[in-house]
Amino acid sequence: MSVQMNSCISVDCAVFGYDFNSLKVLLVRRNYPPESSVANDLKLPGAMILENETLEEGAKRVLEQYTGLKDINLKQTKIFSDPKRVSGKELKWICDYHGIHTERVVTVGYYAIVKLDKKILSHTNKMSATWAEVDTVSNLVMDHIEILSEALNRLYDEMSNSTAAFDLLPKRFTLTQLQKLLEEVMGIGLDKRNFRKKILASGLLLATSEKEKNVRHKPAQYYEFNRSEYRKQIKNIYTNEKKFRNRSRFIFG
Repeated sequence: MSVQMNSCISVDCAVFGYDFNSLKVLLVRRNYPPESSVANDLKLPGAMILENETLEEGAKRVLEQYTGLKDINLKQTKIFSDPKRVSGKELKWICDYHGIHTERVVTVGYYAIVKLDKKILSHTNKMSATWAEVDTVSNLVMDHIEILSEALNRLYDEMSNSTAAFDLLPKRFTLTQLQKLLEEVMGIGLDKRNFRKKILASGLLLATSEKEKNVRHKPAQYYEFNRSEYRKQIKNIYTNEKKFRNRSRFIFG
């Protein structure tokens, strides 16, 4: 017995990929019934959810379909519920393609970021999906630019307040590689001297005994992420925050 599809709720996923050169986003081209009059165009991966799955399960199903990955760390962004976000030919396409009837579709945005490798690229290619550089994306279907923009803002916050950036780098990396990654995510240029001064003073990097090999420029030093120092700093922040909250509770009742 087939599982019924929910006719009003969908998930749309902004899947970011980093290949040590630029930040990319996964886009898919819509499939159309022969009689459809909607022009071919690109969208974020998404789907209507099934009646027997949660929103997150629906998003993971979509990502496994297009990336082949089952263990992606998904994060929800927000609910897009404008009654007119899908209308006219767009709404007709959704109804025709999914075999449903609805007057509106509410979608929940998710995002994830992966380190691009040959295995992922091979799978997405088989699915006729494409990895586009984020800076080149200017036109997507429906409100998918808005969904993508929201995901980019969340990714920026995550990179600024967590160790997510280090998960996208090799175990040993140069300061240039780290700066390049942060610049791609933030969409801005960082002053090389100030960046290196601050990151080295943070204690979050451990210098290794290795340097680059077979390069035309002066070989750069390789570093590793100092996870123990990071945990210590987070613990101190948590302890100080807890003391402040306890003190505030006492003062303000």
